[in-house]
Amino acid sequence: MTAIFNNNDLKKLYVLPVDSSKGQNGQVTIIGGSHLFHGAPLFSLVTASRIVDMVFFGSPESSVGVVAEKLKSRLLSFIWVPWNEIEEYIKKSDAILIGPGLMRYRGEGQEVEGKRQELDSEGTKTKNITEKLLKKFPDKKWVIDAGSLQVLDPEWIPNMAILTPNKKEYKMIFGNLDPQEAAKRYNCVIVLKGLITEVFSPDNQIEVRGGNPGLTKGGSGDVESGLTVAFLAKNDPFLAAASSSFIVKKTADLLFKEFGTNYNSDDLASKVPEVLKNN
Repeated sequence: MTAIFNNNDLKKLYVLPVDSSKGQNGQVTIIGGSHLFHGAPLFSLVTASRIVDMVFFGSPESSVGVVAEKLKSRLLSFIWVPWNEIEEYIKKSDAILIGPGLMRYRGEGQEVEGKRQELDSEGTKTKNITEKLLKKFPDKKWVIDAGSLQVLDPEWIPNMAILTPNKKEYKMIFGNLDPQEAAKRYNCVIVLKGLITEVFSPDNQIEVRGGNPGLTKGGSGDVESGLTVAFLAKNDPFLAAASSSFIVKKTADLLFKEFGTNYNSDDLASKVPEVLKNN
């Protein structure tokens, strides 16, 4: 029988010591954004910045920097990184998130469910960036999400990286391979999202229950990936992955009690710290 994640499992998460110093709570790098999806990595950034000591944010799309600089007027706890310096910040980070807002296609509506298609120039750019960085830094702790997930070759997966696919994305990467077998074969953690989310590592499996239809709104996955990379900075990948899914679902259920499904990903990101404090 598969175990079910619960509040007691959260007690295993790293707790910041009372006498801690700057940087002890972790540093992460977030890589994402495009001219079509400016906001996606910012949801991840805002969420992660509430957990770790510093977030470095870089994008291959220069226009995302304009949005990031405007955000800094409200949120000071991140550093906008010039793209040509991104590798230096990866080196100093405890964990890296790649993919939110990166594109497979220049426009919408060009995907066929569960199948790989030839990429356009935007998708090729995402693929090249993803392959280069994952291969160059295989010993880093990675979360692979969204655009990078959709162009991923499983042979690039770094040791114990966290992948966050929905069922369609999972099939694009692994075909009909059983998720537990895929986690073993590629030595990774797979967060298979759904009404009941299943988290697989090479030797563990757990279910994460809860959530509601409000989580179908754009940006909720970016909130979760930001929380995942923040937890990953100081925790085991399997625990980080399951904990972030649990917290996001629990946050969504708290919002549902107050607003029904009439909440968005800004509300979700803002409510996460309260849920973390009370659980």
